[in-house]
Amino acid sequence: MTWNRFKQHRYQYDELGIALDISRIPFPDGFLASMEPRMQKAFADMAALEKGAIANPGEKRMVGHYWLRAPELAPTRELSDDITGTVAAIKDFAAKVHSGAVAGTGGRFTHVLVIGIGGSALGPQLVAHALGQPGGDRMKVAFFDNTDPDGMDYVLAGLAEHLKQTLVVTISKSGGTVETRNGQLEAAAAFKAAGIPYAKHFVAVTGAGSKLEQLAVKESWLARFPMWDWVGGRTSELCAVGLLPAALQGLDIDLMLSGAAAMDRLTRRPVTAENPAALLALMWHFATDGKGSRDMVVLPYRDRLLLFSRYLQQLVMESLGKEFDLDGKVVNQGIAVYGNKGSTDQHAYVQQLREGVKNFFVTFIDVLKDRAGTSFEVEPGITTGDYLHGFYLGTRDALSEKDRWSITLTLPDVSPRTLGMVIALYERVVGLYASLISINAYDQPGVEAGKKAATGVIALQLKLVAALKAAPGKGFTAEALAAQVGGDPESAYKILEHLAANGAVKATAGIPWHTTTYSI
Repeated sequence: MTWNRFKQHRYQYDELGIALDISRIPFPDGFLASMEPRMQKAFADMAALEKGAIANPGEKRMVGHYWLRAPELAPTRELSDDITGTVAAIKDFAAKVHSGAVAGTGGRFTHVLVIGIGGSALGPQLVAHALGQPGGDRMKVAFFDNTDPDGMDYVLAGLAEHLKQTLVVTISKSGGTVETRNGQLEAAAAFKAAGIPYAKHFVAVTGAGSKLEQLAVKESWLARFPMWDWVGGRTSELCAVGLLPAALQGLDIDLMLSGAAAMDRLTRRPVTAENPAALLALMWHFATDGKGSRDMVVLPYRDRLLLFSRYLQQLVMESLGKEFDLDGKVVNQGIAVYGNKGSTDQHAYVQQLREGVKNFFVTFIDVLKDRAGTSFEVEPGITTGDYLHGFYLGTRDALSEKDRWSITLTLPDVSPRTLGMVIALYERVVGLYASLISINAYDQPGVEAGKKAATGVIALQLKLVAALKAAPGKGFTAEALAAQVGGDPESAYKILEHLAANGAVKATAGIPWHTTTYSI
């Protein structure tokens, strides 16, 4: 990689203060030109999407997360008014919470517990971690992002002394997402156990008419905010899903929205060299042969962006991981995403990246501003930030020496406006790349299949327990009990072992292990 190539393929976007270096992806000179017709089609596809085209035919839904930061572009006045009205309602509610006009049973709210999963948790977690100021936030934020009872106990233990001052935000579009429902029930149980009327502390972010909205109305929860069916979970950070927790934390949601809007304006340009999202989509295509043949390793050189790889993992893998293309042909598409942070990675998996299997490309996130104040010098004229930047450059060169490919996105800082820009940038990259490989980025049949399978497991568990209760004291092997209820013996064994470990059934060990019997 030469200086001339760097000059040719480093793109600077002064209006946003960002830069994109694709010089260390070894695409040939004619690659960008050869892809231009497909890139123009991708631009047209994105323009149609923003105008309200049905992007999710299976659910007959539009995909309109771009309208969240530009309500005037929504296809109807009603949608535009809903968006602007919701942002105003979020600000008003957060202000009343901060002032104490909306308070809990213990007075002014000081903590907020966000209950969600997937995009309903990953976006808010990324923003909370990236922009939070310990000791300076208006409210401290905690999360239930799984249906793990021990994990919920851990979070509740941290809130125990503050439960009367804790506001709970439950996020579920359908209101039937099991993990979120379970978290809401566990949180309600904790409030009840503490003698606190939980409805006076709970807020819902959900779809109109959903089970969650019905519950919130029935129990007179503090407030309800909409989650529209045209916003997918993985692109929901800039609606009430992410804006409400951020506003409660005391973050500037206007700057997040304006940053995203500014990036959208730039990435709508149908000129490839002037569009960082287009260049990134083309680099993904070249690096993975348009087939996901390489993984994407995300290495942000800033602690506050630690969760960005997790956020990007869902956005990319749920959007692009598809069995079929738009013509119904089996393609098994996707790009695997993983990452941590620099320079931690120098002491973790960079060894393999440099010398192991060459099945990846790296995305470095370089942040120019080190900190708000003056930096301490650890050596004459050298700060900790200088070392961090040195490790980034050193790792980049060390990988290039071994023909390991990389992209660098340079950001001015980690701020609300910049984070809004980055979220919008990668949302656009995913949409453009999906067009290039002819798949639907906005459905998720694999996720739904997993949910259905989990429901089947719970149904089998209920049958197993019912059969044991019908013969109290009698022991059954997993195989015998599965045959009796018409279930899979392997699943039955795993279910019974879990129940035994938690005291719901009694296990009498057998030799060999599969002769173990279970009873109630």
